[in-house]
Amino acid sequence: MLIASVSDFRKDIKRYLDKVSKNFETLIINRGKDSGIVVMSLEEYNSLMATNRELSSRTNELRLDAAIEKLKAGKSFEKQLSEE
Repeated sequence: MLIASVSDFRKDIKRYLDKVSKNFETLIINRGKDSGIVVMSLEEYNSLMATNRELSSRTNELRLDAAIEKLKAGKSFEKQLSEE
């Protein structure tokens, strides 16, 4: 995670944005006491939104938890998909 003041960000905006996009860094731009802005790559944002959708219903959350437990217990299997 990167942290910068508004003036530091303004001075070197390209370098900060390159780090965010290329290194999947999250940038927090500090704007004073208890105030800030978070900058992240579009790919990271989309990933967070997909996770949020998957966990938005209790049913989905329980299914994911059950799948994780199966994987941890070694009760998973591999299946070959046919190519068409």
